[in-house]
Amino acid sequence: MMTFTTAEDVTIAHDIQGDGPPVLLLHGFPQTRAMWHAIAPQLAQDFTVVTADLRGYGASTKPAQMEDMSFRNMATDQRALMEHLGFDQFHLVGHDRGARTAHRMALDSANSVLSLTLMDIVPTHLLLNEVTQQFARAYYHWFFLAQPAPFPETLIGHDPDAYFESCLAGWGGGMGGFDADALEAYRTSWRDPDCIRTMCNDYRAGIDVDFDLDASYLGRSVDCPALVLYGADGVMGRSYDVAATWADRLTNMQAKGLPGGHFFPDTHSVETAKALTDFLSSQK
Repeated sequence: MMTFTTAEDVTIAHDIQGDGPPVLLLHGFPQTRAMWHAIAPQLAQDFTVVTADLRGYGASTKPAQMEDMSFRNMATDQRALMEHLGFDQFHLVGHDRGARTAHRMALDSANSVLSLTLMDIVPTHLLLNEVTQQFARAYYHWFFLAQPAPFPETLIGHDPDAYFESCLAGWGGGMGGFDADALEAYRTSWRDPDCIRTMCNDYRAGIDVDFDLDASYLGRSVDCPALVLYGADGVMGRSYDVAATWADRLTNMQAKGLPGGHFFPDTHSVETAKALTDFLSSQK
């Protein structure tokens, strides 16, 4: 593990492997950069692969304030990391919260992003502005975690493993496909009370900060080559025409459903690595 501390005194834990065009991989909730354990080595055969913990997650800094956990702040960290590593431009891949961070970076720093891959999300503003019963039932955590502190932190803190593993199993179709070492990394992270707090603040900021920011960007599109991947058996794939939700936001888009639920990068890493390799290789 390596670390980089930004000008805002946020330390970002990260790993680097491979050689070639740079690719940044960003994980989602409730995970860490360990989610890329099987995918990064495959990409590293042709690319320089950077895997990083988002602020508030894993071994990265756990900021104190809710506003600190906005996607814009997360994106600023990661762009600073890549500049520190010598990469002014890079391919950007994100899953879940990492994908929302990646989309924000592509909007704020378009010149830095060579290509954009978003995994298993629909746009934040659309999701919150047009809440469906199916979404609310399956992804209730958006609203539970966003409740005022310390209510969700207290409940989760009584048994973090039980809560977060219910998330993995519920959205991923069971626990069978998760790697044991990756699970241990996730548990180490989410057992930290500070991490529970910052993950809740991530979702609070999604509603209280990011929603309004995204509203001000409606009508703005990302022009770089983009790939949208989603779990064919997951909530997003069943609830939305995922490609259609991005059609007016990504001008040069491909979309593809992959086997599995929300956590298909964990449970179907071979198929995910192939989809990424095919797309990224076409951008060389």
